[in-house]
Amino acid sequence: MDADLKAGIARRIVQVLAVTGFQAVVLFLSAGRLDWLWGWVFVGLYLAGMAANAVLLLRHSPEVVAERSRAEGMKAWDKVVGGAFGMLYFIGIPLVAGLDAGNGWTEAFPLALRLVGIAAFVLGFALVVWSMLANAHFATVVRVQADRGQTVCDAGPYCYVRHPGYVGALLHSLGVPLILGSRWALIPGALAALFMVARTALEDKTLQAELPGYIGFAQKTRYRLVPGLW
Repeated sequence: MDADLKAGIARRIVQVLAVTGFQAVVLFLSAGRLDWLWGWVFVGLYLAGMAANAVLLLRHSPEVVAERSRAEGMKAWDKVVGGAFGMLYFIGIPLVAGLDAGNGWTEAFPLALRLVGIAAFVLGFALVVWSMLANAHFATVVRVQADRGQTVCDAGPYCYVRHPGYVGALLHSLGVPLILGSRWALIPGALAALFMVARTALEDKTLQAELPGYIGFAQKTRYRLVPGLW
């Protein structure tokens, strides 16, 4: 493993830990207390998912980890759309859910819905990890990686939809408010999901214009996010 790859991996690990810690701080600070079971359930699930992600990727595709530490070449529209998703997911959802828990805005929340949220969260993580393992060019920003010889990925979950990692992000956006038991947090969650749908459409258009072979892939794998629908 060369020095640049090691540096990229280390940078990505620091980024993930910083974002995770920040999200936890927002969650519990807005709730005004630490004795919040479902807050800790969410943090535990998140850490477990990230740990599993790290173990699998560092073993099978460390280059993806290093690539995901980079933000060079980010499209102007992605700074707006992707940035809005990030703000809503990493700040909006935990902030509103924490305020909800601290102030009792949502008094009774069915356990069954929390379990649905957990299932959506776990499935979302599984889809994202599967996508990363299948696609050696799975980045955090929308760019065609000519410097890394990017080609079209049509393996794994990409056989079914063109943007399976974004399906995982949608499941997270709607599942986290359910885990945290906050009806109000579904508002930033739904908005985050809408921005992710918009990012999917814009990224798909970019790839069709800039990545050789992607138009043929789009003709073979017809749907972006939901088979039979879109």
